[in-house]
Amino acid sequence: MSSSERPDEFLVAPDPDDPALTREVSGVDHTGAAVLTRVPVERPLTLFLNGQEIVTLMTIGDRPDCLAVGYLMNQGMLRRGDAIDGIDVDLELDVVVVRTPARTDFEEKLRKKTLTSGCAQGTAFGDLLERFEQVRLDPEARLHTSWLYSLSRKINLRPSLYLTAGAIHGCVLCEQDRPLVYMEDVGRHNAIDKIAGWMWLQGVGPAGKLFFTTGRLTSEMVIKCVQMEIPILVSRSGFTAWAVELAHRAGLTLVGRAKGKRFLCVSGAERLRFDADPRETVPEGAERKAARDDD
Repeated sequence: MSSSERPDEFLVAPDPDDPALTREVSGVDHTGAAVLTRVPVERPLTLFLNGQEIVTLMTIGDRPDCLAVGYLMNQGMLRRGDAIDGIDVDLELDVVVVRTPARTDFEEKLRKKTLTSGCAQGTAFGDLLERFEQVRLDPEARLHTSWLYSLSRKINLRPSLYLTAGAIHGCVLCEQDRPLVYMEDVGRHNAIDKIAGWMWLQGVGPAGKLFFTTGRLTSEMVIKCVQMEIPILVSRSGFTAWAVELAHRAGLTLVGRAKGKRFLCVSGAERLRFDADPRETVPEGAERKAARDDD
């Protein structure tokens, strides 16, 4: 923990020093010089719910229990209040099994799944939008611009796989100006699923929370955020048209292109409170360490 972080910040954070998460590869740079660089690993993880195979996800492999539970929640296969008997992880076989006391059978739902714009194996099932329409987000939630500037600075400077190796997405669960849970993966949908799983396993609710992500704001990110009942979604990247449309339909505050002192809110601007002078913030280039890419 850096000297600028409070004890209630980054309860969960990336471990860029974990040797299982990156690998060294050789290449040549733009001058023809030989170089060694670290890149993230990518491995399959097959998820079972009881005895039924659900999906194979491409992931960096950390926190498979959170990823499995969060994926099942965000696909509507687990609901709040459902019981879990156990989670069995076998990283030698690249398998995680979530066991519930109630019988489950999602064969018909699995036949209806459609590929989404998420990286790797992002999927959304046919009935997700029906449940999406039923969610009512907290109209009293607020986003102070001072929190936004503070979060951007803290997250950008936190040691991470993104800064170490690039080719990675991150999602951060926040409360006011405090980053609480920072998860990374090769797909932004995996990162948000890990947070959903962590919240379920820790009994943490959505009240007072907001999301910060490094990746594009797509329809899938909006749908998952709304299903988790988190009313504010922020990214340093941009939006798709459908993401903006869905945010309006759900009453979600959607903020993108949040870099340094700039941002653009395209939905839910009534939640913003402009309590900081953007001319006094630190420019993005001075905040960020040597990120390998910005996708």
